[in-house]
Amino acid sequence: MSYFRSDIEAMEGYTPGYQPKGSGWVKLNTNENPYPPSPRVLKALRKAVSEDLRKYPGPMADAFREAAADVLGTSPDCILCGNGSDDLLNMAVRAFCEQGAPVAFPYPTYSLYVTLAQIQGARAVRVEFPQDYRLPPELAGTGAPLTILCNPNAPSGTMVCPEEVARLAENLDGVLIVDEAYAEFASANCLDLHRRMDNVIVMRTMSKSYSLAGLRFGYALASRALIRGLAKVKDSYNVDALAIAGATAAIRDQLYLQDNVERIRATRRHMRAALQDLGFECLPSETNFVLARPPEPFAAEALFQELFNRRILVRYFDEPRLDEWLRITVGSEKEVEALLNTLKEIIAAARTGDA
Repeated sequence: MSYFRSDIEAMEGYTPGYQPKGSGWVKLNTNENPYPPSPRVLKALRKAVSEDLRKYPGPMADAFREAAADVLGTSPDCILCGNGSDDLLNMAVRAFCEQGAPVAFPYPTYSLYVTLAQIQGARAVRVEFPQDYRLPPELAGTGAPLTILCNPNAPSGTMVCPEEVARLAENLDGVLIVDEAYAEFASANCLDLHRRMDNVIVMRTMSKSYSLAGLRFGYALASRALIRGLAKVKDSYNVDALAIAGATAAIRDQLYLQDNVERIRATRRHMRAALQDLGFECLPSETNFVLARPPEPFAAEALFQELFNRRILVRYFDEPRLDEWLRITVGSEKEVEALLNTLKEIIAAARTGDA
């Protein structure tokens, strides 16, 4: 006998990327930043540990809201903080979607959207991307109270320009979330839309560009009315004191952020070009990863397993549109060279065997 709701019993749940135990792995499967966070973060955490742990944190994380508003040119009242952007996505699905209501998004994209819809008892509506990952026109016609656009998209790495996103928002009756987890690595962003469109929520995370995946902190930017409504469904203290202190220090150190981002962009260009030289097909990337299809005769799953056997982790998705591709995080220069050298060995050995 099961005590769960029937739809919860039937669903699979979200599967995070593999987290290895022990050392000696080249970990390029979960889009973590290969470089440490700003030194200001460590200083802020030490202070918070000694002074703040006995007290509850600020329920709205006002210290971060004020810092982020100053950096991003908005109002603190237009910012809501979460335990990672996944927490904020969960709030939005709960706040906007009745049971049975549609939650629309292009496919393939971040698979958590399906899971959050299932948990709420809502209906996930996948609108397939064309092969070039342009915005599908059908997305505007679903009638969903909530539409989600991961932009730049994961796992493709591609991006829809802000002008097209604005046109999509204008044609929706409901709310549009622009999930900008990778925005800092991109050539443009949709930040301005939260200031001029009352149905747009821009969500960001401190996990990727700020090197704080282990801290779990995200934030949403939207009109004051949307922020007030979302705050009704959040946990009372959904962000802890250490996360607030670390994220606040990180977002104030924009010079450190830009130095890291430029370093990763340079490595991304090098990695993508080198993969293409090895015969991979690579989609253009505006993120800190590259989606790459191996050259013949290599199957993506088999190559994933061969790399795993050599303690190099990349991401393989066993689902339509993605099962011929590998998603490879842009690691440090050393990690990327280890990957490329290993791929050269594997390809050379296969060709020698063919001969």
